[in-house]
Amino acid sequence: YILRNWSIVRGGTSSAQKALFFNLRRLRARLANGAEPISNTSLYREVSVALGVSEADVAMMDSRLSAPDSSLNQPLADDAGATERMDFLVSDDPLPDEVVGDTIDVERRSIWLKTALGALNARELRIIEERRLSDEGATLEALGEALGISKERVRQIEARAMEKLKIALVKQNPEFLATAA
Repeated sequence: YILRNWSIVRGGTSSAQKALFFNLRRLRARLANGAEPISNTSLYREVSVALGVSEADVAMMDSRLSAPDSSLNQPLADDAGATERMDFLVSDDPLPDEVVGDTIDVERRSIWLKTALGALNARELRIIEERRLSDEGATLEALGEALGISKERVRQIEARAMEKLKIALVKQNPEFLATAA
């Protein structure tokens, strides 16, 4: 109960963090009672050995216990329009205009491909769909058995179909060569 309600920020989820939460202050006080002052690095080393945790965990928990939680919306200065901590957080997500641009590009390329696939005969289309356009591409051997031809013939038909697709794509969109690279 104490661990869950001590802070609004969730913490103390691992056994090492729980041990630190309940024992760090006591160990710090015992080590500080010595004749000479102890540095933080020495303190972290001693506590990590005593509790069997890493020094990084000790340093992290010490910083959490020594300062209260602070809001990301707390202004950094007393000014009315002061910058907040939240203003410095950077998102790894792509920008909205990049997402829209990528979506438009994907849709455009999909239309180009569907149009170019119309230049293939039924056997070429089946080979391209099963070898290149499916998540788990069929093997030459499996397609050869299904079509009643050798795997070498399937490879030849696939190569010819890919060449037809390239010609059809370039014919309908000369800029395809620039975007395909």
